[in-house]
Amino acid sequence: MIRPAPSPRQDQIPLGILYMVGSSILFAGVNAIVKLEVALYPVGEVAFFRSLFALVPCYLLILPRSGLSVLRTERWADHIKRALSQFCSMMCIFLAFQVMPLAGAIAISFSAPLFTTLLSIVLLKEKVGIHRWSALIVGFLGVLFVTKPGADTLQSGALFALANAVLISSVAIAIRRMSATESTETLTFYQLTLITVFTALLLPLGFRAPGWSDGLFMAVAGIANGVAQYWWTKSLHVAPPSAIVPFNYLALVWATIIGFLIWGDRPTPELLIGSAIVVGSGLYILWRETVRRRQRTLGVAKQLGAGE
Repeated sequence: MIRPAPSPRQDQIPLGILYMVGSSILFAGVNAIVKLEVALYPVGEVAFFRSLFALVPCYLLILPRSGLSVLRTERWADHIKRALSQFCSMMCIFLAFQVMPLAGAIAISFSAPLFTTLLSIVLLKEKVGIHRWSALIVGFLGVLFVTKPGADTLQSGALFALANAVLISSVAIAIRRMSATESTETLTFYQLTLITVFTALLLPLGFRAPGWSDGLFMAVAGIANGVAQYWWTKSLHVAPPSAIVPFNYLALVWATIIGFLIWGDRPTPELLIGSAIVVGSGLYILWRETVRRRQRTLGVAKQLGAGE
């Protein structure tokens, strides 16, 4: 019996943009709460409570609609590797929040597309032309503007923020690849559940019972993070990255505003210039990837047409 070929997934770009913008707003608020809490409590404890409470909206959004079918997967190893990468990236950005301004840490994390391109050159032996090489070099110059080599931030927080950028780039790639066989619900369910398990292992290293107000803040951060993670994953599932990733850079705007309102952090010229360079380079690389993908698609179509 011949099985019919699965119908191609239809991209829903407006919906994907809406999900991405919404997630950027929630993530900015969550990051602000995390920055407040890691100044008072062990990083592992803050990470655990954020992950634990993120399970609440995750389960409420997913289980009533999908039931236990959400657990069905043949990609256990991929889920574990993806969750481990995101766990490590989360710990890195939390440590960065402890010692540097919110907007600076977020700006450095947006260098992730640069590291994705660099890793594809080194590990995958991908051929990169002069356009992407130029964007890569210019982008890293922007990172240097933000990190200010030689300052205390580079010796501590900026290094953690850079590590987060490297790790998070692999997470986005994994989501897009796994979404071919895994639903948004399955991806989110395993991600948040596994990260909660990983963070629980950190509690013996340091724990301080939170007060009522801090406990409430951690709960709000966790619930908002769960919704934001679901929306972010959903955006990558329903639309191509080239259409929605640019809207993720709005998180830098929200972080700058929140940093000024709460901590009085005024954006420095180095931060503004460096952020503009990093964002511009990332968008240019994304645009070049889109052009190359279309060219390959047209080339294949022409070959098929010539062979008929």
